[in-house]
Amino acid sequence: MAETFITLEQAAKLEGVSYETMKKRIQRNPGEFKISKEPGENGGKDRVTVSLSYLSSKARKAYKARQKVDVEGTKMEQKSQESLWYLNIDLNWYIENHKREYYEAVELSKRVQEFVEYGEGERTAYAETFAEGLEISKRTLYRYAESYLEASAWAAKLEHEEGECFDFFKVLALCRKPKESNTFPSLTDEQRALIENIWFDKEFANNDGTIEMLFWKFEEVAERKGWEDYPSIKTVARYIKYLMDELQGRNAHYLAANGMRAFKNARMLKGKRDTTALQVMEFVQGDEHTFDCWVQYTHPNGKIKAVRPKLVAWLDTRSRCIMGDVLCVDANSQILKESLVKMLYSHPGGVPKHLHIDNGKDYTSKTNTGQSRKERQMQELEFDSESKGFYRSIGIDEWSRSLPYEPWSKGQIERLFGTVCSMFTKWMASYVGTLTGSKTSGKRKKDISGMLERGELLTMEEFYECWTKWKNEVYHKREHSSLKKDREKYITPIELFEKAERYYKASPPREYAAMLLLKADSSLVRNQGIYKFGTLYTAYELCYYIGQNVNIKWDIDDVTRLYVFDKNGKKICEAISAELLQIAPRVPQAALEEHIRKQKTQLRDTKEKLEWYQTPHELRVQDEQGTPTVVGGVDLTVKAKRNDKLIQLPNDKEFREEVKAGSISKKQKQHKESDDEFLNKKAQTALKRLRALG
Repeated sequence: MAETFITLEQAAKLEGVSYETMKKRIQRNPGEFKISKEPGENGGKDRVTVSLSYLSSKARKAYKARQKVDVEGTKMEQKSQESLWYLNIDLNWYIENHKREYYEAVELSKRVQEFVEYGEGERTAYAETFAEGLEISKRTLYRYAESYLEASAWAAKLEHEEGECFDFFKVLALCRKPKESNTFPSLTDEQRALIENIWFDKEFANNDGTIEMLFWKFEEVAERKGWEDYPSIKTVARYIKYLMDELQGRNAHYLAANGMRAFKNARMLKGKRDTTALQVMEFVQGDEHTFDCWVQYTHPNGKIKAVRPKLVAWLDTRSRCIMGDVLCVDANSQILKESLVKMLYSHPGGVPKHLHIDNGKDYTSKTNTGQSRKERQMQELEFDSESKGFYRSIGIDEWSRSLPYEPWSKGQIERLFGTVCSMFTKWMASYVGTLTGSKTSGKRKKDISGMLERGELLTMEEFYECWTKWKNEVYHKREHSSLKKDREKYITPIELFEKAERYYKASPPREYAAMLLLKADSSLVRNQGIYKFGTLYTAYELCYYIGQNVNIKWDIDDVTRLYVFDKNGKKICEAISAELLQIAPRVPQAALEEHIRKQKTQLRDTKEKLEWYQTPHELRVQDEQGTPTVVGGVDLTVKAKRNDKLIQLPNDKEFREEVKAGSISKKQKQHKESDDEFLNKKAQTALKRLRALG
């Protein structure tokens, strides 16, 4: 039988040593090995090969096992891969879940390796003795040896193909195959699909359906379909647990039960932003917060009620400082403007570079953003202050808004409100529990009406004093946990605000800010003036804008005057609340004369403008140069030619009646004259006859 020669690399792998070790072993003992030389494939030095029969028993057996694997072919290889469970298993997972079995197999593999490497002596007796030492049968020992050699062959093969070490196959080959769990052989594919359809149904999940309810429906469908054999409720429960835990179905079930909004809020992946890369006042967030307590509030009409105060505040994202904080009963866009102006001119504060606002209508009103709420992104505009909006008019370069029902985009200020509730509001006697709490147990029952009658509620002013004291003396000077996590040098909000690098921009003049605080709106100019607040505002300059919409501004503390601007932002006038004219004959002489004087002035100005607009260009030039250029103008209208004898009666009804009456009188006169002449003739004839008779 012809000898088999293999390369030194293959021999080293079969012997389980390195190439250099195998090379030196042959050099030291050349008589113990039979070698041959073959010409190289690409020329150069001859390739050295060694006879397989001169290698150890372990190497020969490993070679035979490997040859067996290679000869099986692709089909047999796939079959072996299916039968050999350790070829596609995760080693770390197995060690984590089967530590004891794995480390016992490590010790066993060392002993099996000794048996495989045994020489050509009395192998049967040696196997019996070796098996007794391991306290196993001889048959089991041979099975271990065969598995070990097969795993060695697969390790060598994959190492040659992929260039990685797979010696752990030798250990796993001696381990028991992990028991397959969660197979559920009693459930058919149709039954599994039915369980999944019911459990993940939107209405079923939204109503917090239970496993018992699911099994009732499952039995109903099984009877309708005629299933004679179906699993018990315990099997169904184990399959649902498998779906939720092993197949990661909890997120899908939560989405079906609570909807997309709650899923995004509670289960969707979030990213942590690096606030340390920001400067102080570079990024400021704004929002409203309703306190979880009640205070006493006196309305302008004198009525006293218990209300939940609302906090309008801005938060510097880098330092977590609270700025521009104001309290109110109901916030609106005007209060937001006042809080921003307070931030500009108070400490801590300043002009921020970027303003991130809430999605509420107060923050996104057109007076504040300069654009419609439907446009979510800031538009690049370069117009007057009214078109820019209040934010950019006071010097803020950029603004952005949160998406609806996604509060995590302004997470710092949302977490601030949680801190306010836990560290400040809970010290109030009128605390009634977290307003947005999902559990009923989080609500506290208080007799708010009784506390109001007994005078136990703080007034709005007293509550604001308590809030300001807590903000300045506790919150701003207390070590902030988020600043610690970010490894900031200064870990109190006020210290970081004052000492860290900051974005600086000069505030606008106070007079300009006061003007921007005026409330703005648009109104129609009527022929009497502008109607606002149930009052008529008039000014002579409004006569040129009758029938047009104009922009108006007013001071909320003084509504006797309106500042009127055209669409381009140019000031027109200041309209004053007018004194209405009384019904005649009680019209005051001075007021009537002033009103008539305005009417005549308007009429004269309008006639002059009309005359100028109707003047041809030649006559305009003539008036400017003082020398006549043409004799007459050009009549641009097309008119019908009429007979000069024809006249057109006016359309005035009274005049037509009068003319009609005059024409009838003339006819009557002519008719009377003709009657007199006829009678005279008859009289003359009668006289002649009388004379003839006489």
